[in-house]
Amino acid sequence: MSSTHQVDPRGLRFAAALTTVMLAATLVTGNAWPLAVQAVVFATSVALGVRSSPYGLVFKKLVRPRLGPPRELEDAAPPRFAQLVGLVFAVAGLAGYLGGATLLAVVATAFALVAAFVNAAVGSRSTRTCRPTTAATSPARSSWTGRKTCRTTYDVTS
Repeated sequence: MSSTHQVDPRGLRFAAALTTVMLAATLVTGNAWPLAVQAVVFATSVALGVRSSPYGLVFKKLVRPRLGPPRELEDAAPPRFAQLVGLVFAVAGLAGYLGGATLLAVVATAFALVAAFVNAAVGSRSTRTCRPTTAATSPARSSWTGRKTCRTTYDVTS
């Protein structure tokens, strides 16, 4: 998974919205087929990247041309990892449905649903910035202590 690939964040939200619909359909109907389809989408995203997933291709061909270019692009590695996490939950849910473990099926599918819904609705991104820490006791106040001060910020406006 290379972090040099960039993706349109609106495409990620689009895919998260479709994922939310598929997972909600699974929970509402109790039918494992929407979950099986979503598992294939997750697997494709993990194997080929989020831009080459079925939802990514639909966004690229049908939605993005109507929206124009994005203001900014995002690194593709974190969403691809999120697809892997979704795949794990989907496979666990499918195992539950196929094995008759309804509680496992519902809980695993619900975890995947919550993650997809939060991504679709909030679309938050986190940014971690780090800078070297200076020694407070140093007369020059510019010597590096070997530690870093890091701060994580969350942008929930995109």
